[in-house]
Amino acid sequence: MRSTSTFVASAILAVASVQAQQTGYGQCGGENWTGATTCVSGWTCTYLNDWYSQCLPASSTLTTTTSSKTSTTATTTSKTTTSSTSSPTSTGKLKWFGVDESCAEFGTAMPGTWGVDFTFANTATIGEFISQGFNIFRIPFAMERMVQGSIDAALNTAYLTNYSVAVNYITSNGAYAVIDPHNYGRYNGSIITDTTAFQTFWSNLATAFKSNSKVVSASPLAFFFLQILSVEIDNRKIFDTNNEYHDMDETLVFNLNQAAIDGIRGAGATTQYIFAEGNSWTGAWTWNTTNDSLKDLSDPENLLVYEMHQYLDSDGSGTNSACVSSTIGVERVEGATAWLQANKKLGVLGEYAGGPNSVCQAAVTGMLDHLVANNDVWLGAVWWAAGPWWPSSTWASIEPPSGQAYVYYDEILQAYTP
Repeated sequence: MRSTSTFVASAILAVASVQAQQTGYGQCGGENWTGATTCVSGWTCTYLNDWYSQCLPASSTLTTTTSSKTSTTATTTSKTTTSSTSSPTSTGKLKWFGVDESCAEFGTAMPGTWGVDFTFANTATIGEFISQGFNIFRIPFAMERMVQGSIDAALNTAYLTNYSVAVNYITSNGAYAVIDPHNYGRYNGSIITDTTAFQTFWSNLATAFKSNSKVVSASPLAFFFLQILSVEIDNRKIFDTNNEYHDMDETLVFNLNQAAIDGIRGAGATTQYIFAEGNSWTGAWTWNTTNDSLKDLSDPENLLVYEMHQYLDSDGSGTNSACVSSTIGVERVEGATAWLQANKKLGVLGEYAGGPNSVCQAAVTGMLDHLVANNDVWLGAVWWAAGPWWPSSTWASIEPPSGQAYVYYDEILQAYTP
């Protein structure tokens, strides 16, 4: 989604953060937290980990859910669905289906203050989505906070540690976490032109996420099985080269993507997927005419996926809740599908959304049905966006339990989960 909407939302939320009490599902504690530490009536500030406490319904109970991999804690909530539409027409499934977990990229103050300018995705609501079958979460962050001073600087330990909480939670629960520098091909407002520095940035970031350093055991046999589990967890981390390059020289976009790939693979991260984004806000509807050169990107591990975004309002920006028509979803991705098929490439829809109305519901389900029907080239779709600071009145907010998109779309989207 275009950055203007994020900046408006973050400005509203920065004001809200000084209130005496935190609203439902908001952050209320954690290491270095400076915001409200009590919740509004009916909500309790609940400790989740050393970095995050959250306002949860006073009647909620934390229940332990067990998978074949690990035992984890998740909080479930109830919702009311006010409208519905048809189930997907295809019997197939996508490999990945999930949501973007926003807020670590919020704000214009850089690096800014945690709890005032930005916050981090929370594991409780991610756990709610995982319990519903969603299996991929794209986690945006600001490069200016992760690497302060220059693109090729060492990673900021505090920001990396707090950002990693959600990433580790997602992967240890069997889902995929997309590491997303949400910078539009820019750093401190200027277009990134130093591809060598960009490659170094990605080498440093991939090094931080390529392996699980916490796997220890006194027993050689236990260590062997933990190593296998660690590899599986590590492979569920996906690297997204940069969010929505736009108004840039196409050759530069190509070179930045290739530099990212080279940095990631050169760091020894050889088993994770890489999502390459394109110019013109990485729009699916213009991909085959704007980003055709990206077909020549080279990944020695052959795990490259082309990430596109698609909104359904008149200008495709995602700033309006109105969809052009009930069929606009299919119409706007058909060209990208043809491009993927013709070039034998794989794609993922990294952002999409629709307003709380029947026209958009039909457009969204039509688009998703098209992706499922063409799941030989489309691997997944990720809704924009969830996150603890999105006001529930925001039409695209899928943050449980009261975000407008959660109310209107969650039940519909569950039909598409793998």
